[in-house]
Amino acid sequence: MEDIRWKKFKLCGDYNVDMRSLYLAWATPGGMEKWFLRKADFFTVPQRLRSGDEQISKEDTYEWHWHGYDNTVVEKGQILEANGMDLIKFTFTGGSTATVSFSTRNGLTIVDLLQENIPQESDPEKNLLVQCQIGWTFYLANLKSVMEGGKDLRNKRVELASCFK
Repeated sequence: MEDIRWKKFKLCGDYNVDMRSLYLAWATPGGMEKWFLRKADFFTVPQRLRSGDEQISKEDTYEWHWHGYDNTVVEKGQILEANGMDLIKFTFTGGSTATVSFSTRNGLTIVDLLQENIPQESDPEKNLLVQCQIGWTFYLANLKSVMEGGKDLRNKRVELASCFK
C-alpha cells in the first residue's frame, strides 16, 4: 500500500502586507522576480510573453529560472487556476501541483501553499517532498523579508554554490 504522507505537504506564512500586494507578488512576472525567481516568463495561450506587471491567467504556460543557476536549469509548467484575488494553482516539478491561497486573519495576510501529487522516490537525496519543502520554506521566508521591507536573502551568484538560492 502506498504511503500518501510522502505525496503532499502544506506550509503557511503570515505577512504584515495587504492581500492584494501578496497576490500580485505571485501573479505577475515582475512580482515573482522580486522574491522567488531570476526570470519568470509567462506565455498566454497564443504564446505571447506577458509583461512584468501583467497578471497571469489560467492556461498560461511558464518558464522559470532561478538565481544561482545558469539558463540550462529551467522549470516549465502551466497555470491551472488564477482567480485574480486569492488563489493560484500551477503544475510543478515531477508532475506535482502547487496551490497558493491567500486569506486574512487578525490583521495579517496568510499565504497557504499546498504541494500535491509528489512522486515517491526511494533515494532520500532526490526526495521531492523533502527538497521542495525545504525550498518553499526558504522562499516563503524570503517573501516575508522582501515584502515587509527587509533584505532579499537569495544568493544571486552562479559561481558561488549555496543552499540558499
